[in-house]
Amino acid sequence: MLKVVITTLFSLLISVNVIAIELEGELSQGALIRGKAPSGSQVWLDGKALTVSEQGYFVFGFGRDAELKHELSWQAPKQPKQQQDVILKKREYDVQRIEGLPPKMVTPPEDVLARIRLDNQQVAKARSRRDPRVDFMQTFIWPAEGPISGVYGSQRVLNGQPKRPHFGVDVAAPTGTSVYAPADGIVTLWVPDMYYSGGTMIIDHGHGVSSTFLHLHAGHVKVGDIVQQGQLVAEIGATGRVTGAHLDWRMNWQNQRVDPALLVPQRPSN
Repeated sequence: MLKVVITTLFSLLISVNVIAIELEGELSQGALIRGKAPSGSQVWLDGKALTVSEQGYFVFGFGRDAELKHELSWQAPKQPKQQQDVILKKREYDVQRIEGLPPKMVTPPEDVLARIRLDNQQVAKARSRRDPRVDFMQTFIWPAEGPISGVYGSQRVLNGQPKRPHFGVDVAAPTGTSVYAPADGIVTLWVPDMYYSGGTMIIDHGHGVSSTFLHLHAGHVKVGDIVQQGQLVAEIGATGRVTGAHLDWRMNWQNQRVDPALLVPQRPSN
C-alpha cells in the first residue's frame, strides 16, 4: 500500500513551521484514502468538510470514474489553512459484450420493480450511518478464501445494452464457505433475499465507510451486532441474480463506491 506524506512549509519572519498530514492508500480512481492530521485539525476535500476524529483520523474515497484532480485542505489548531492538490491515476476497466440473452436477464419484469425499490431503500438507509468510530483505520483482511472471479469497475454490455459497472470484487467459493468481518464494525443490514443481491449484509466501519456482502447463503449475526475483525458473520451462497456461488464484496465511503481490493493483499484471479 502506497503511503503518501503531504507536507506544507510556510514562513513567518525567520521561523519555519512544518504542518504535516499523512495519507495512506493508492491515489487512483476507486481508492479509499485514510489520513492522519494533528489532533484538533479540520480537513476539507474539494471544499467539503470531512469528519475528523479526536485523534486526527479521517477518510475519503473516490468512485470508479472520479475526476483526476482534487483539492485537499487542512488547518491545524492556531495555524493557517493549507492546501495540496491530490492527483489520481486513471484506471482502465474490462468490458464484456454478451449477446443472445433472454430479455428477462437484461431488464427486470414490471412485477418486481416495487421489490427492487424497497431493496434499494433499505441499502441506502443502512449506508447512511455516520458514526465517529475509526474502525476503517485497521488493516483490512479478505473476508473469504477463494480465487478472484470478478473485479471492480468491470462492465457488461448485454444484448447491446450497457449495464451498471461491477462495483465489488468477487471471491469464488462453494455455498457454505465462511465469510469473516474484514474489519471491526457494526451490522447495519441483513436481508436474506433481495431481488438482485440475494442474501445481503452491510457492516459499518465508521465515518461513512461500509462493507457490503452479496449473494449470501446464511447470516450469523444480526442488525445492531458489534463485530470484530475476523469474526464469522455469514456464509457464501448463490442467492439473487447469479450463475454460481460466490461472494461479491463491495465497499462504500458515503455515496462513493470504492474498490475493496485496494485495501487488502493481492490475490490470484480465477
